[in-house]
Amino acid sequence: MESAIQTVVTTFIGSSRGKENLDSKSFKKLIQKQLGSIMEDTNSSSAITEMQRGLDENSDGKVSFQEYLTLIGYLANSLSQSKSGSSGDAS
Repeated sequence: MESAIQTVVTTFIGSSRGKENLDSKSFKKLIQKQLGSIMEDTNSSSAITEMQRGLDENSDGKVSFQEYLTLIGYLANSLSQSKSGSSGDAS
């Protein structure tokens, strides 16, 4: 678990080149390089741009660490549901 958290942090820091936010180019590169195997449409620039807009809570055109964590949480939740066979519906 510790190594997973360290990876999440170091991936953001490396992708942002030590800055507080990921600009559009850095965000796109992170998505394509690091998340392509668990996400759809990672080769679509428009899909990545739309994803960035959805994460950008303060509308500054960048993805902060907190906004990035929103994406990581969403992906972890989706992966958990797919692994457990849960669709999220109460049956």
